[in-house]
Amino acid sequence: MSIFLGGQTLDLAAFEQIVLQQQSIEIKPETLADVDDCFSFLQKFSGDKLIYGINTGFGPMAQYRINDEDRIALQYNLIRSHSSGMGALLSEQQCRATLLARLNTMLLGFSGIHVELIQLMTALLNAGAYPAIYTHGGVGASGDLVQLAHLALGLIGEGNFWFQGKVESAKSMYEQLQLKPLKIHIREGLGLLNGTSSMTGIGAINVLHARKLITGQILFSLMVNEIMEAYDDHFSAELNSVKRHPGQQMVAMAMRAISKKSGLLRKRHEHLYDKKVTEEVIEDKVQEYYSLRCVPQILGPVYDTIENTARVITDELNSVNDNPIIDRKTQNIYHGGNFHGDYVALEMDKLKIAVTKLSMLAERQLNFLLNQHLNKKLPPFINMGRLGLNFGVQGMQYPAVSNVAENQTLSNPMYVHSISNNNDNQDIVSMGCNAAQMCARVIENTFEVLAVHALAIVQAIDHKNYKDRLSPATRWMYDNLSALAPSFSEDLPSSERLYKIKHWLMETEVGANMKNLMSFDNWQLIHG
Repeated sequence: MSIFLGGQTLDLAAFEQIVLQQQSIEIKPETLADVDDCFSFLQKFSGDKLIYGINTGFGPMAQYRINDEDRIALQYNLIRSHSSGMGALLSEQQCRATLLARLNTMLLGFSGIHVELIQLMTALLNAGAYPAIYTHGGVGASGDLVQLAHLALGLIGEGNFWFQGKVESAKSMYEQLQLKPLKIHIREGLGLLNGTSSMTGIGAINVLHARKLITGQILFSLMVNEIMEAYDDHFSAELNSVKRHPGQQMVAMAMRAISKKSGLLRKRHEHLYDKKVTEEVIEDKVQEYYSLRCVPQILGPVYDTIENTARVITDELNSVNDNPIIDRKTQNIYHGGNFHGDYVALEMDKLKIAVTKLSMLAERQLNFLLNQHLNKKLPPFINMGRLGLNFGVQGMQYPAVSNVAENQTLSNPMYVHSISNNNDNQDIVSMGCNAAQMCARVIENTFEVLAVHALAIVQAIDHKNYKDRLSPATRWMYDNLSALAPSFSEDLPSSERLYKIKHWLMETEVGANMKNLMSFDNWQLIHG
């Protein structure tokens, strides 16, 4: 069944189905009519008026009038001249997200583009064909000019496409699909280039993956607490309700929900309050290390940041970010800066900082499990072989530490790195697409950190023979992880196992909506 676009908000749930699950789309007929009405208004209105980007040059060359016979060439020149991207290509998924984000803003009916463009973009999305876009080039001021120029280049039948998992020429792709490239009518060139759709599309994927990260890390944090047979009052309602931050309360609530029926977590009153403790030196820890005890306080702000970013990205995804704005309702055209990417840039910087902190927490918990002097329950590096001869998880800690260090460096914000360009016309810019791509790298790095953490958790659970005492929710996680990477005593190359865990964490529905964890019954319903 197709998802209908137009006349309603494109939320992140629908975005995920279209981009990550490759659900097909349809456009509501009334929305196509609105797009057509906007084009008709522009066609009439622009006949004898001077309008930026229709009969003027672009940017600092807007002072030059363009003759009527050159208007169409102007749009093609804009697309081709700005197709100057460098570096690697955005991933196939990121290109699909960019195409969808640009389509959705055009469906709002303020872009003055011909309905043929909508129909072509829809056909390409449904066929799994997306113009190939380069990572380097945009500064996020007049939107993602360079990235969206490559999007437009593909739509006019030039450049390359992602198609069926590989990159091939636009000419070949159009022939195979028996589609015709776009023919410019009035302002489709500028309508495609001016906007925040690449940073927004990548940003939406980042949010969806960040939700999976925090849900996974909550589960892993609880599993580490189970392995250590920790006290459960650090995520109690009584302790966390007196701190007013919603994220902290949400994380603590999730931990309570998924720890139900755990046979490993302890009640403080049973061990320390209901009986008299007489030892002068207490061998058993009265309080756990911060990385185990302060999970709601550490992941709470991460959760709040993710959800605030989700709101901003959803707003941007459903906003008009063209310039000028073609307003058929007021019968006027408005010039300004809706293409500026500061909202997205700032949120991407905040998100990558939050995810970096999440990766730091995971790495510290990993280190705790591997260091026998800290946990006092496991052999060095959770080595289930012969100490000295075998190495356990020792060699896998290195990529986790390396990735966290890279995350910390990448967390330097792009939002404040404006550099004037375009003859100083763009004298303050957002660097939004850079920020979104850096955030995506931090997120992928963090999935790799969690993959190592997950493997170590499985190893520790099997060493202690604790699997039958886990809560049903953490047992579900253990069963899935141990099927991908069983515990081991003999040393073997680990890259393939870690790769499998990483991609399972990225692709599974475990973190699609953390609120599902609020109800243990919901958890059972979803995951059996």
